[in-house]
Amino acid sequence: MLTAYSDVENKLIAFESGADDYLVKPFHLEELLARINSLLRRSYQAIEDNKQIITIDDLVIFTGEMKVTRAGKEIALTPKEYKLIELLALEDGKPVSKQTIAAKVWDINFETGTNTIEVYINYLRNKIDKGYKRPLVHTRAGFGYYLK
Repeated sequence: MLTAYSDVENKLIAFESGADDYLVKPFHLEELLARINSLLRRSYQAIEDNKQIITIDDLVIFTGEMKVTRAGKEIALTPKEYKLIELLALEDGKPVSKQTIAAKVWDINFETGTNTIEVYINYLRNKIDKGYKRPLVHTRAGFGYYLK
């Protein structure tokens, strides 16, 4: 915000209204440019943070775009399938329990009478592994599911 009002009350109102910065007139052009560059650096960093790429063999997960490819071919996933594959991928080969999957993908406590997680793992296997020599979605009995 560029303004002639220099009192603290106006500054507080501006920041509470969403201003990222507050510069009082008169000002030096160099200071304005430095402030603009600082805001741009933060914006570019936020964009870069959202462009994380996870690679497991020929499976590539573009987290910023919520896009998944295998051997260069894009795989259409539902939002829940995407959350599940991303969760497994972020664990870097370590098994993820059904309880953890239920909590992080469905935001619920695990219920032993449901097979929802097995169904979604099967969906992923059909979309991620079917037609490829090396399966990537694995089960470790008693521990959970993992990607490798």
